Amino acid sequence: MPGAGKTTLGRALATAFELPFRDLDEEIVRSEGRSVADVFQADGEEYFRRREAEVLRVLLAQQPRLVLATGGGTPCFHNNLELLLETGLTLYLAVPVPELVRRLQHAAAARPLLARLPDAAALEARLSETLAYRQRFYDRAPLRCAAPTCTVEAVQHLLATYQASA
Repeated sequence: MPGAGKTTLGRALATAFELPFRDLDEEIVRSEGRSVADVFQADGEEYFRRREAEVLRVLLAQQPRLVLATGGGTPCFHNNLELLLETGLTLYLAVPVPELVRRLQHAAAARPLLARLPDAAALEARLSETLAYRQRFYDRAPLRCAAPTCTVEAVQHLLATYQASA
């Protein structure tokens, strides 16, 4: 979900595991030569989701060993989740909606899918609705880490437990 901390945790995990880090939104910005907000405004969400899937496939083909922070909607479109599950180990950062609202209420205007919401109540309603739809995708991730205790150490423990059971 937006505001879950994917990029922040991803960077820390990449450092801890000595792997390259990539943020899918940053890769799209680089590829498009414009911001995500500009892509949404000029071409709409459908175009963005197609580009997101294309950039994801290119990135994973070029660099199969990395820590990748995807957008919150990435797993929900164009069979991206299947690709992610086939090519790597996915982690769902589970953050309660009230915490997402707290983190996003002052930055929502910069996020295309949240930009036009009038207040915190509308933001909470949109995030709740979005999470309800996306949960079925998120729940397929083999690893789940809940905020606020999702740290590098917590993920390392999850990985060790997962690998021991595999």
